Amino acid sequence: MSSQKSPPNPAYPTGLAGILKQMNARRTPLSFAKGEALPPLDCDLDKLAKTRVELPEDDTRKLSEHARKSRDIARELTGQNALLHLNALLIAHLRKRSQPAHTADLFLRLWTEQSDLLLREMDLRWKVSSLTTFGDHGRTPAQRSTGLALSTLFGAMKLYESERLYSSREAVRPFTLDGRASGPLPLEMNAYTLADGGLDVNMIGRLWEEAEADAVIKPLAQDMLHRLIDDPRTVFRRLHRMRVRKQRRNEQNAASTAETGVTVPVPAVPAKTPTWGLVCTTNAPLLDVARFVAHHLDIGAHHIHLYLDAPDPDVTGLLQNHPQVTLTVCDDAYWKGMGKNRPDAHQLRQTFNATRALRLARDQVDWLGHIDTDEFILSPKKLSTLLKAVPDDMAGARLYPAEALASPVAGEMPRHFKLRTTGDGVSASAATDIYPTFGSYLRGGFLSHLAGKVFARTGLGEIRLAIHRLRLKGEDVLNTATVEGAYVGHLHAPDWDSFLTKLEFRQSKGSYRVKSDDALKNVGHLLQFLHDEEGEDGLRHFFTEMCEDSADLRARLKKHKLLLVPKFDPDAAIENVFGVSLSG
Repeated sequence: MSSQKSPPNPAYPTGLAGILKQMNARRTPLSFAKGEALPPLDCDLDKLAKTRVELPEDDTRKLSEHARKSRDIARELTGQNALLHLNALLIAHLRKRSQPAHTADLFLRLWTEQSDLLLREMDLRWKVSSLTTFGDHGRTPAQRSTGLALSTLFGAMKLYESERLYSSREAVRPFTLDGRASGPLPLEMNAYTLADGGLDVNMIGRLWEEAEADAVIKPLAQDMLHRLIDDPRTVFRRLHRMRVRKQRRNEQNAASTAETGVTVPVPAVPAKTPTWGLVCTTNAPLLDVARFVAHHLDIGAHHIHLYLDAPDPDVTGLLQNHPQVTLTVCDDAYWKGMGKNRPDAHQLRQTFNATRALRLARDQVDWLGHIDTDEFILSPKKLSTLLKAVPDDMAGARLYPAEALASPVAGEMPRHFKLRTTGDGVSASAATDIYPTFGSYLRGGFLSHLAGKVFARTGLGEIRLAIHRLRLKGEDVLNTATVEGAYVGHLHAPDWDSFLTKLEFRQSKGSYRVKSDDALKNVGHLLQFLHDEEGEDGLRHFFTEMCEDSADLRARLKKHKLLLVPKFDPDAAIENVFGVSLSG
């Protein structure tokens, strides 16, 4: 018995009982006259595909329900391929409470053997009806879940788009930014965040990947998803246009107080799923490089440009002949060939190489990202799917970081990552709640960078692909979007030994170096103080609270929704990609 009170003006006065009664009233099976039947399960579909639908002659005799439905469908599909008529007739029977025993099997056989023809010649309405039928009668869990999910999505779209007709605005016209109402959404839902919301991408991406699991429904489902994201009249396209407007407005409003920069024009973006690649300059040992390359090829990278900061025969031996890796050894001959002296700062060498790779990659990939060998793209969705959702006028795409929790075993890959406490929607008290002793010294709760890393569209001219941003003629590129749902997993301090080994370099040349304009309360000053006053014990106390993977730290992170537990196994990826094991 429900404890909820009935609403004063319900949408359905008779409640769910009335809904079910109305729905089931239309599910009476279609009757057959004597001698009538559906085609047998083993009927010749290829022969039927060579015929066209003809409208039967007028018949004054009383028609059976089956014959009447067949005639109605024929009237709609006259002159079209006969397989479309068969598909529609099977759907009509499968919508009823019962039908001939082989009806669902014939429907599935039709889509298994003739999907190319059906997709080519069928209109969108019958494609949606076919998806609904997969949801009701699919043979596999993936067929049923994909069909039901897409049927629900398209049904909801029909409802809200029909209501939208009464707004007097055409479907291609988005609403204005200034017309937003302030009232609450139904069911206490939070409103979609226009600037960086990921609901649409997560929904479409998950449906795409769900369809990937079944070869029968995959062509139909993915055809409809392509049509959905390409149609200029959908809520997705309208939200995209509103998002672009809001981005421009935010940039204009912030121009006087925030960073200045330039907007890079982006040529027309092809309507296809983009390819992506990476560039990295490294002096890491073989195992680290192999993990980096294998992980990213395993999750879909199309090409990797790897610059060896110094010759390494082991790395060269593994990668020099790999078709998806361009390996460049940055020896004296390389820098001489570039017409310049080798830059002293590793950051300058990284930016130079990344920018050079961006020019070379224009015929290889659509997007090129610049990350280090201790950084790994972490995403439950395919990165290509997320990059396709980046607005077409964005020259770059930023992934924010996730910092690895350090394994208690040296050399063991991390299993858990933490997110920054400075993200949107994070409580102001999160940093000190999670890290009670040292949290106020580290912005975002990270030892390393908070800016994340960027991907650049290839073929945009003289853009420089720097370490954390895109630059053009000395100015930052402003039209850079944020990729939601994916992170750059940073193995900055994957274990205590690694942290201690790299400490001196990072204090003198890296992320812990103290600059003249740094605030006194920052990680560089803190680590120097702990080292000077308490030695290794002080550093160990700091590392345990801020970095070390423990049940207590994970619980505090999870409380603030800042714990990330991705699918991450680069050693398995090495075996998948290279067919060898290097970790043991």
